[in-house]
Amino acid sequence: MSVIKSITALNKTKPWDSHNQLLECVMVRQDSHNVKTFVFHTSDNSWFVYLPGQFITLELNIDGKTVHRTYTLSSSPSRPLCISITVKANQDGYVSKWLHENMKEGDKVKAYGPAGIFSFHNHLSDKYLFLAGGVGITPLMSMARWMFDYGTESDVVFIQCNQTPSDNLFTRELESMSARTPEMKVALVCERADEYGAWTGYTGRINQLMLELIAPDYMEREIFCCGPEPYMQAVRDILNTAGFDMDRYHEESFTSPVETEADIPDHDDVIIDETNKSQVAFINSGKTVKVSESETILAAAKEAGIHIPNACQFGVCGTCKVKKTSGDVHMVHNGGINDEDVEAGYILACCSNPLGEVEIEY
Repeated sequence: MSVIKSITALNKTKPWDSHNQLLECVMVRQDSHNVKTFVFHTSDNSWFVYLPGQFITLELNIDGKTVHRTYTLSSSPSRPLCISITVKANQDGYVSKWLHENMKEGDKVKAYGPAGIFSFHNHLSDKYLFLAGGVGITPLMSMARWMFDYGTESDVVFIQCNQTPSDNLFTRELESMSARTPEMKVALVCERADEYGAWTGYTGRINQLMLELIAPDYMEREIFCCGPEPYMQAVRDILNTAGFDMDRYHEESFTSPVETEADIPDHDDVIIDETNKSQVAFINSGKTVKVSESETILAAAKEAGIHIPNACQFGVCGTCKVKKTSGDVHMVHNGGINDEDVEAGYILACCSNPLGEVEIEY
């Protein structure tokens, strides 16, 4: 079909009706070693109308069983001729692996939607901070593409976090948008470099110090976050500790997108209350001290007349690592301790708040 005929046909069509029209896969793009983007049309080239950040639900027949999975759209409604989902082939991902191995051009699929409330259109602001963990970048990419296409001077800081540089997605497109719109800034954070590969971006996991370096005015921004739950928990811990107004924080789980306000989960995050009292016992020193939960273990040690070696006092250097033998603490570190040490019971005294009665082997 010629372009003229296509446009003429489009002018006569209506928006996609998910209840009556199948989607047809028209393109499969390999975005990284384990991520693909699937692009869909309808058979009569209907338009797609939705908010950037929304999701669709695919209905698939796999091994004779009907399976439903939701995927946030990586496409932008500013390009309404198609929609796309970007999917990572997780090792244990039953549907994602099936899509990677089976979905091809010409295949037709039933889908419902678009739906969801995770969109900056629902929270208009002068400044935004997008925080993407892994393939959770998809709804944020939809929003960024819409802002760029719409031509608004949107003040956006876009932080993409991954394990390695080879896991990064849409890097060139993000950098291109940033180069052409000075109001958009992009930062890449990776836990480690690829083997034998150079890496000049931020290294480690997102933490408060990193956030302050990348977006010094993050307290003034409307924040949108999407990624694995541990990633979003780490972001919430950073923001709660900083006293951020969490009414301006919005998140989307790519395993269970939220369709309505009533579906937003209540997080059982630890919010430190300085009126709560705690008791910290230093076993080897034979001293016990009562402090507010807003004090740190390091402050409690000083109160008890105990010196724990320390340096940065921001949870970066790891100098103040001690072992907790009982009780709970709330620790928001900045990379100064690894998961193995945490699992073994170690904490950083400078950034751990005691919760109730706590015993420290020191």
